[in-house]
Amino acid sequence: MFSKILIANRGEIAVRIIRACKEMGIATVAVYSQADREALHVALADESFCIGGPDASDSYLNENQIISTALLAGAQAIHPGYGFLSENAHFARLCQKNGLVFIGPGPSQMERLSDKAALKELVRGTGLSVIPGTKALSSVEEARTAAKTIGYPVMLKACAGGGDRGIRLIPSENELEENWHQAAAEALSAFGDGSLYLEKYIYPARHVELQILADEWGNAVCLGERDCSIQQRNQKLIEETPSPAVNYPQRKQLMSAAVEAVKKLGYIGAGTLEFLLDRAGNFWFMEMNVRLQVEHCVTEMLTGIDLVKWQIRIAAGIPLDFSQEDVRLNGSAIECRVNARSCGKVELLHVPGGPAVRFDTSLMAGTQITPYYDSLLGKLIVCAKTREETLRKLRAALCELVIQGVETNLMQQLNIIGDDRFISGSYDLTFLGGR
Repeated sequence: MFSKILIANRGEIAVRIIRACKEMGIATVAVYSQADREALHVALADESFCIGGPDASDSYLNENQIISTALLAGAQAIHPGYGFLSENAHFARLCQKNGLVFIGPGPSQMERLSDKAALKELVRGTGLSVIPGTKALSSVEEARTAAKTIGYPVMLKACAGGGDRGIRLIPSENELEENWHQAAAEALSAFGDGSLYLEKYIYPARHVELQILADEWGNAVCLGERDCSIQQRNQKLIEETPSPAVNYPQRKQLMSAAVEAVKKLGYIGAGTLEFLLDRAGNFWFMEMNVRLQVEHCVTEMLTGIDLVKWQIRIAAGIPLDFSQEDVRLNGSAIECRVNARSCGKVELLHVPGGPAVRFDTSLMAGTQITPYYDSLLGKLIVCAKTREETLRKLRAALCELVIQGVETNLMQQLNIIGDDRFISGSYDLTFLGGR
């Protein structure tokens, strides 16, 4: 096991990883930008180093500076969290070259699975249903021909994309060319790769993802599904497990297929298989995230399995000590992402408590919310025996959570969970006017 880990991230996920390390008896090294000098993760870590200016490119994306800091501090491994360098194969290879363990899949695995169009070809051979689409396209003309074959509307996506970047809904042929150039430029700027592919637009649909863990000894488990259909501008706002749209036979079959697919792919680490669920009950594979998800904690609340600790153990070569039969999915857990809608200083913070109530955050009274990073302030997660009880608990917790000094989306979250469509579990990706 590692004796010291550097956390190459910030905010609530850095705090989350530090806490897991402390419980495992592992010393921690924090890195921070000049804008995060007073951040909570800096105070909680055993050692902290400033690695650059406030812009992410000068700090949290500065690969050489992070590697140098890890070596200087005597860390054996680097945990990238999510975002920033978490899916960067070049950085993972740089870790290897410098004798550091990257806590995540190896660089060759990341490269093989990072091209979403190519990944679908790999998954197609595992027995999972894949959304009809193309490989990477070389031109608008090639895309136009492929779109006619697939049939409009189609989704235009970045091969190396994520979130809402490099993605466009193309309802008809006359809108293809302009969107092609916009998406390619956006993808090139965001990911350093402007390649695009097309896939069939499945509408209406729900976004359902499966959490998996796999070790180097050939063991793999699925920890159930999360419903992530409440999205705004392709960004998730609420996640829940289990999905109210998935019945027991569907869940059992899908989990089994996911485990077999992961084994065939030879994947090692924590990962997520993402699907669209259509109204006919068909699951269509979209993509695989080869990192810890923002919403991992809602699965932890339901299963009692610490995903961060298992990421660390798997990276250290320790086999999973439980099997699929040991995974229990009893009850209901829901997470709300609490986002900032303005910059400023947090003047007052009150965090709700009680059994099975969790707020993952790096906020403190006095925390300065800056424009340099994403808007996530924290994640409020609750768990109970039934979905009805979970909703009541979540409503009470949202009402108790107080963040003064910056504008937040707390009222929006209350409105969502009070909506009849959400209460009944009959929502989909169109809930907030999305695709």
